Amino acid sequence: MTTDVTDATFGGEVLASELPVLVEFWAEWCGPCHRLAPVLDELSAEYAGRARVVKINADENPETARAYGVSSMPTLSVFRAGEVVSQVVGAQPKSRLRAQIDSALSG
Repeated sequence: MTTDVTDATFGGEVLASELPVLVEFWAEWCGPCHRLAPVLDELSAEYAGRARVVKINADENPETARAYGVSSMPTLSVFRAGEVVSQVVGAQPKSRLRAQIDSALSG
């Protein structure tokens, strides 16, 4: 299951994570975001203990969205050691998201 983060918890949950973190910047009004939710839950289960998957509502947490230049939903960013190592915009197939996570794990 994905974890919800906020502006207040982003630093501890994402930037300070020892594991790579796939972050979905999403919004309630975003249809593709809702369709992506089950895929993210599956990835969260598949990578348990090796990587994390979190979601942040960009409308409710504008500070973090602004800090990372997010203007389209969904935006999916992979963080490793507090830095963005890859980013894609728009709903992506599970294989593409898996490749992003695998790249962060091998890097």
